[in-house]
Amino acid sequence: MKNPPNIELTRIIEPGVIELIWSTGETLNVNLSDLPRRNAAFAKLADPTFFNRMERDQWGHGIGWPGGLDLGADRLYELSREQAGLPTASEFEAWMERNHLSLSVAAESLGMTRRMIAHYRTGSKPIPIVVGLACKGWEAKHASLRQPA
Repeated sequence: MKNPPNIELTRIIEPGVIELIWSTGETLNVNLSDLPRRNAAFAKLADPTFFNRMERDQWGHGIGWPGGLDLGADRLYELSREQAGLPTASEFEAWMERNHLSLSVAAESLGMTRRMIAHYRTGSKPIPIVVGLACKGWEAKHASLRQPA
C-alpha cells in the first residue's frame, strides 16, 4: 500500500486484539493472536503482559513494543480491513492488474473518477463494500464474455 492512513488512537480489547481508530474515520479491530505462531520474530506477543505494552508511534505510522518489535500502519490497515470483510487496496490493485485495467479504464468501468480509483488503488481512501462488490461483478461479467459458447 502506497499511502496508508494514519493510526489516530489504539486500544487493547483483549490479548492479541487491538482496536484501531484511523485517520479515515474508520474504527477497526485487528486480531494478532496468531502472529506469534506464524512468525517466530513475534513470539513475545504471545505473552499478554508484553502484548499490553503496545504503543502507537508518535506519528501514527505504526504500533510497537519494547525491543524494536513493530508493525506498520500499512500492514495493520490491510489486515484490519481484511479481517472485517472489507475490500483492501491490494485486492483492488490485483483486480486492476488481473484484468489489465488502467486507472482511466477502471474508472469508466465502475462509473467513477480516475482520481477516486487512484485513491482506492493506493489505499489513501477506504474502499466501500459496494465498490468491492462492483469489481467482483465486473470481473464475473467479463469472464463469462470471454468463455466460448
